[in-house]
Amino acid sequence: VQLQASGGGLVQAGGSLRLSCVASGRSFSRYAMGWFRQAPGKEREFVAAISWNGVRTYYADSVKGRFTISRDNAKNTVYLRMNSLKPEDTAVYHCAAKTSGGSYYYGNEYDYWGQGTQVTVSS
Repeated sequence: VQLQASGGGLVQAGGSLRLSCVASGRSFSRYAMGWFRQAPGKEREFVAAISWNGVRTYYADSVKGRFTISRDNAKNTVYLRMNSLKPEDTAVYHCAAKTSGGSYYYGNEYDYWGQGTQVTVSS
């Protein structure tokens, strides 16, 4: 599976962005999907994840209530809608895919990673 993330950019605090991640191949619906982010000088951190069928979603406490993850299996795409953005949300955002089982919260549980898209939130 190859993943291509897009939709990042520069936005003012309080603004919104929607990230997209398109997967290649015909088995997209087999995978749970996650978004992670990494800011300069910081470790990669979990942001959100969604089960293969979209029924279950998971969020980091820092983004709960502001971010929404969703997926469209017909389009091989997972989305991350980000509202009320804060400067501390500034990071490179990566999408990742994992087979079922294990934790959604840990990056080492994911099998495939996209290249990342930069999100910069100005104050």
